[in-house]
Formats: sequence, structure tokens, C-alpha cells
Amino acid sequence: MKQFLDENFLLNTKTAQTLYHDYAKDMPILDYHNHLIPEQIAKDVTFENITQVWLYGDHYKWRAMRTNGVDESYITGNKSDYEKFEKWAETVPYTLRNPLYHWTHLELQRYFGVKDILDGKSARKIYDICTEKLQSKEYSVRNLLKMQKVELVGTTDDPTDSLEWHKVINGDNFGLTARPTFRPDKAMAAEDVAGLNAYIDKLEGVTNLSISDFDTYLKALKQRHDFFHENGARISDHGLEQIYAEDYTDAEIKAIFDKIRANQVLTNQEVLKFKSAMLIYFAVWDHEKGWVQQFHLGALRNNNTRMLTQLGPDTGWDSIGDFSQARQLSKFLNKLDTEDKLAKTILYNLNPADNELMATMIGNFNDGSVAGKVQFGSGWWFLDQKDGMIKQMNALSNMGLLSRLVGMLTDSRSFLSYPRHEYFRRILCNLFGDDIENGEIPNDIEWVGKVVQDICYFNAKNYFEL
Repeated sequence: MKQFLDENFLLNTKTAQTLYHDYAKDMPILDYHNHLIPEQIAKDVTFENITQVWLYGDHYKWRAMRTNGVDESYITGNKSDYEKFEKWAETVPYTLRNPLYHWTHLELQRYFGVKDILDGKSARKIYDICTEKLQSKEYSVRNLLKMQKVELVGTTDDPTDSLEWHKVINGDNFGLTARPTFRPDKAMAAEDVAGLNAYIDKLEGVTNLSISDFDTYLKALKQRHDFFHENGARISDHGLEQIYAEDYTDAEIKAIFDKIRANQVLTNQEVLKFKSAMLIYFAVWDHEKGWVQQFHLGALRNNNTRMLTQLGPDTGWDSIGDFSQARQLSKFLNKLDTEDKLAKTILYNLNPADNELMATMIGNFNDGSVAGKVQFGSGWWFLDQKDGMIKQMNALSNMGLLSRLVGMLTDSRSFLSYPRHEYFRRILCNLFGDDIENGEIPNDIEWVGKVVQDICYFNAKNYFEL
């Protein structure tokens, strides 16, 4: 019987162990997509206790606690930090076979050297050990990143953001690059006219432009896109239910924008046309600057209206959606490709039923100009666990080139999430190890090891031109 979470965790063969320990383990991390708070990195904050760095904002844990019958006061409510941690500790034993069980104990081991199993009985001891370390300078945010050999953090930022903290980070020369990511979802959210108008008003203040027509709106957003580029941005990101690719004319979009500024309700078709137009403009700007564009597709968000009203978005009420993806995605990418304006692109799906769809879609637009120009991104959100990663890698292997994958990302709000890269690397090495020992690929450790290192690090370094 194997020991839980030992050095060969998830590595089922000698070959897998060699690939991981000799090739993957010590590679630096390029975390090109996350939701870390740049201000905390810039100020090199230290956290008062483990609850603050581990449970604040982590809706993965919140969903598990709610499912385990924990009252909301212990999750997002007014209970003390220790009481919240204790309720999480009591929940952990019930997360067996959920990736949270693995991530929790990986993080306790890798950051704090704690090998005890977290439960109600061990909660006080583990809380005190971790909290004492976190309050020391050796466990500041920057040092937490150094522990995991993080070279790049790609944060997710609204076009109106000042990026002031990125400037501080990149000016300090402490071995970490912080790159902002242009996330303009709010700028195209025409389904909520009042919300979009409030956003446009905010954009006016940032750009010093009076935005009364569509041309000025584009000018303002382009100004912000340029500003992001000047401050190191080389990636955009969109979190959408699906790609929008309705046919439209410039006159139609200008008329729709006039209705928005007049606070008139749009028809569903007008909403779709506006979203479609905005996506094209953003994509063209990305291509002009040589950026990478990312599309996270398929989340059905804010399902629980009562709790959304009480707690707001991004608090754990989202799920996998069953949106139709293929036809509109093909139409969108084809329009850009036909006009020679298709930037490097990463596609992430949340519905595992779309794995093969994505794996084959990328092949339609990989034109030989760049290795892996259009990517099927690694398992995202509900799929960034063992089964989801394996299915994504198998689909990509069968229908594309796994060897050109740009690797893993945390997509996390927590500075303790970096063992997810280790998790991915162990699973990757185990897949290759199994194939070698089964005689399905040659026993050429040097070459396979190089491919592993490419996936873990070098592919992303080349792709994002770091």
C-alpha cells in the first residue's frame, strides 16, 4: 500500500517518477492567468493567519463547506477567523476524492511542512503552526511566490484599472514579473443597460473623454488597450458563456450604442450583435499588438438569485453550462483568420463534453506561422482536477499536439495555490510514464523529458515571448 502524499504521489511507475523528479519538479512557474491582487504583491503583505490567505475569497472551499452543512456565518459571515478555519477543518475529511483534499494537504506540506491530516482534532495545532509562520517576514506574499519558483504572475484586470501596483512590482526587480491582463467583459455587457452605462461613465472619468457615441467609446477603450500595452500587458481574457458571432453592420452597432446611452432596453438580437462587434474589435487590437487572446467559455454564472443578492457575484453559485459552442466559435475565428487578424489564441471550455470539440477546433486555425498558435487550454475551474486534466490531455493528444501545450495556470485568488502546478506536472509525467512502460511510446527518457519540460515551462515562455 502506498503512503498518502509521499514523494511519488500520483506517479505510478518508475518511469513516471524519473520524468517528474529529474525533469518536471524543479522547473520555474509561469502563471500566466490568475486572480491575485497586485496591491498585495506590491506591498509584500503578510497575512495575520491562515484563514485570511486560505479561505477569504476561495469559493471552491465555500461550496464544500455549504454542502457539508456549514452555516454561512462561518463562510462569508462574521465568525472569527479561527472559527471559520475550524469549520473548514471539520469539512476536509468529507472532501475525500474531491481535489480539495489533495490541494489542502499539498499546500500544508509545501508551504508549512505540515504532514498531519487536517480535521477537527488537528485544527488548532495546524492553525497555530501556519499562522505563526505566516506572520513572519519569511512568509510574506513575495516569499510565498519565491518558495514555488514563480517567475510570472498574469493578473486579471479591468480596462479602467490604473495598473499602479504592477508598476511598483516590476520596478522592484525582485525576480518576479507581473503582467496585467486586459479583461473587458464589462465593456460589452449590453444585456444590462444600466450597468453598462455606469461602466461607460467610469470609463469617461479614466480617459477624460465624453462618450456619447460609439466611435468615442471605441476610442476610449482603445486608449486603455494601448495603456495596458505600455504597462506590460500582452494578454487579453474573456469570460463568456459562448462566443458571439452575429452578423452586423457598423450602422447597426452605432444605433444600438445610442439606445444604450439613452437607457433604452435592447432586444436580444441587439445584445448579441453588440457583443459580437465588441469581440471583433478587441481581437483585432490584440492582433495588432501581437498579444495572446484567451477565451474562457461555458460557465453558467449566478444561478442562485437569493444568494447572489445577499453576497454578490463570485461567491460560489456558478456551474457548468451546456451552451452550443462550435458554430459561433468557428465563425468568429474564421472571420479573423480570413482577414489575417487572428492573434495567438487559447480556448478553455468548462463543459467536458466540449473537449473533443475544442481539440479539433484549434486544428482548423493552426496555420504553421507559430507553433501551437491556437491552443486548447488546460483544464479550467471545475475541470482543473485529476480526471479533468487527464481528459483534456488525452483529447489534445488524440487530436492535436500535447507536446505544444502551454501548460498549467492557477486561475486562483490565493497565494497558496501554486502546488496546483505540481499536481498538473505529476499527472502529466504519469501519463507519459504509463505510455513508456506499456510500450506505446519509445523509452527515450531524454526526449520525453524535454517534452515534459516544454509543457511545464518552455512552451509558455516562447508562446508569451517572455
